[in-house]
Amino acid sequence: MKTRLTPFAKLLILILLVAGLFYGYRILANSGEASIISNEPGTTKQKEESPREEQKPADFEARNFDFIPPAPQNGTLKGVVELGAAGFNSFIVEIDEERNWSLKKAEWGNSLVYDGLASGKDITQGLKKYIANMLDYGVSGRDIHFVVSSGAAKVEATQKIISGIKTLGYVVNTVTPQKEAQLALRAVLPDAYKDKAFVVDIGSGNTKISWADGNRVAGIETYGSKYYVDNTDPSEVYLDVRSKAAKAPSAQTQTCFIIGGVPYQLAKQARQGEERYTVLKAPGAYEAEGAKEEAGINIYNAIADVTGCQQFVFDWDANFTIGFLLML
Repeated sequence: MKTRLTPFAKLLILILLVAGLFYGYRILANSGEASIISNEPGTTKQKEESPREEQKPADFEARNFDFIPPAPQNGTLKGVVELGAAGFNSFIVEIDEERNWSLKKAEWGNSLVYDGLASGKDITQGLKKYIANMLDYGVSGRDIHFVVSSGAAKVEATQKIISGIKTLGYVVNTVTPQKEAQLALRAVLPDAYKDKAFVVDIGSGNTKISWADGNRVAGIETYGSKYYVDNTDPSEVYLDVRSKAAKAPSAQTQTCFIIGGVPYQLAKQARQGEERYTVLKAPGAYEAEGAKEEAGINIYNAIADVTGCQQFVFDWDANFTIGFLLML
């Protein structure tokens, strides 16, 4: 004898079936989400670690740095004039056959030519002054070189200066950001630190991050410390610098050798005498003076934040153009 279900019983069964299907779907959905998180940890991790605009500056106790680079033996004097995004700079170095080098003289220029305040005649006279100073110091004319930085290449007035250099009979060497990063690493990174350090060059026009990758050099470009001129959002810069610096191998982020205009200003606050290397304080320990320094500290903070590096060493003597001389 068949038992007939009442309308109420049928309704109750229907409700239970719907509820069972709903909760079963929730379980499957959660399981699928967990599977995605497990198989692609970067997706969830990126959300958790995504830097926020209000993120605090990186802070740490700077570690001491005791290192003396080998001095050149019976080296040759060579000179290089850098056409950078902030003006002329010139360097005279002694280089030996083992590519050991030491800085003998440095002159830092000004940015008048980039502000449209210098004529072609002014440029030529300025170049002649740099050349004459090198010749008087003992550098052979054939050992004087001119290099245009990747940041300067973006400045319209640079072409006038390049023309002025060529009228004096010199070759103008231009470099890409990647090449500039490689040259900076060649000049800054001691052989003893190739497997445990990376290099940062914070320029006005761009920032170069580089590290040794076997027998080659990996170089990446990001924003420079004058990004505020283009009204670029600091948080946008922070995120871009952070994403680029994150590519440096963790094994090579114990120490960072850092150069550039803003690091120079920060290092001045702590230099002891005429030391070759000055260890910078954490980004959070600095009070920025002016828009450029504030921008540079933002870049510095992004690098320190993502790499976890707590030893940033400023090299008073190194410049990417010296790396150019070392690669000749």
